[in-house]
Amino acid sequence: MTAFEYDVVVIGAGPVGENVADRVVQGGLTAAIVERKLVGGECSYWACMPTKALLRSASALRAARQLPGAREAVTGHLDAAAVLGRRDSFASQWKDDGQVSWLESAGIALHRGQGRIRSARVVQVTGVDGVTVTLTARHAVVVATGSSALLPDIPGLREAAPWSSREAASAASVPRRLAIIGGGVVAAEMATAFGALGSSVTVLARDGVLPSAEPFAGELVTESLREAGVSVRLGANAVSVSRDDSGTVHVDTADGEQVEADEVLVAVGRIPNTQDIGLENAGLAPGVWLAVDDTLRVVGGGGWLYAAGDVNRRVLLTHQGKYQARAAGDVIVARARGEKVEDGQWGRHAVTADERAVPQVIFTDPEVASVGLTAAAAAAAGLRIRVVDYDLGSVAGSSLHADGYKGHARMVVDEDRKVIIGFTLAGPDVAELIHAATIAVVGEVPLDRLWHAVPAYPTVSEVWLRLLETYGR
Repeated sequence: MTAFEYDVVVIGAGPVGENVADRVVQGGLTAAIVERKLVGGECSYWACMPTKALLRSASALRAARQLPGAREAVTGHLDAAAVLGRRDSFASQWKDDGQVSWLESAGIALHRGQGRIRSARVVQVTGVDGVTVTLTARHAVVVATGSSALLPDIPGLREAAPWSSREAASAASVPRRLAIIGGGVVAAEMATAFGALGSSVTVLARDGVLPSAEPFAGELVTESLREAGVSVRLGANAVSVSRDDSGTVHVDTADGEQVEADEVLVAVGRIPNTQDIGLENAGLAPGVWLAVDDTLRVVGGGGWLYAAGDVNRRVLLTHQGKYQARAAGDVIVARARGEKVEDGQWGRHAVTADERAVPQVIFTDPEVASVGLTAAAAAAAGLRIRVVDYDLGSVAGSSLHADGYKGHARMVVDEDRKVIIGFTLAGPDVAELIHAATIAVVGEVPLDRLWHAVPAYPTVSEVWLRLLETYGR
């Protein structure tokens, strides 16, 4: 058996694992990364990039159709084959040559195969050929294996060969009829994408559409989906699924209705990829989410085990996972060198933003962009808040952006500190507006100071002034 020794061993070569290893190497340590599939992970091939590529062409077409002059220049419908082809290019044709080349250039060793913890700071890697190598970490092992789609225990579902987010993101063709079980982000985005590409889409949203967002966001997205021809069934609960000999999928609901489709996408949650990585050899239960402290060190992991990204369940978003990765890499280096660990709120080695300032964009029509707490979450936390709403379509820049612009903005103010703790926008093309709110939340900028941040006219960002005016001096 071949053996290697590094300062840090990372299990999982998605964007989180890559960033951990990169920070470690930049800090002067050595790092190896273990990957059993494609270097680049879920985001590169089955999530962030390919799904947004599926959505972008339809978004551009809708924008053109909302403007006189441009509308007249647009004829025909989306070319589904061209959209899928562009999606394939963003997924690098499901080949990881470019990502592997980047690892090499960054000085990060790659070991392909299934990585399993064998003992403290020891990881065994079994390749597809059955050959094993042993990697010993002088300082830390980092689990960055991500998550997979949850498949609920609905009778007949597994046998019906359902799509998960992976199959939806990499579909080779557009199904004539698509049923979607779930109403969260994946469900809403894929309903938007496949509806625009020509599918007859039915969404079974037991808990509503975008239930974790501000209520107005889900309402606007639901209205838009229905206007686009998508059947959105709020409160519908799938109780059984079957696929007949012709390939048709039948989804039965608790209220006695049946939905027929060519494919069924299940988008109801995620599970951690920790079933087969040897957690039992670190005194932990396999298949669980890994609890971590604010420096990403696994609770009960002996001090040498870290977990970053989806696998710790703090925030299941790629950009937050990469944020965690930077903190984890830096704190591992600090501890290896005996340097001071800055783990207080907003410290260099803490991931405070996971709890207070998580930005997210949902690329539906309209887009939904948010950061921080919703009004309901802030109230549940016992904060004394004031909620300020404004019609985003009433802003001058919005009317210029698109005829009939429809949207909404909300800021949640901590009345004791007079700072914004939550901000949500729903409307066409609001994704690029959210970072201003993220800076305001992270920086805890007092409202009195924000009055001096004058938005340029006429832009959609003028909504900041309108919200402050509504709040009042």
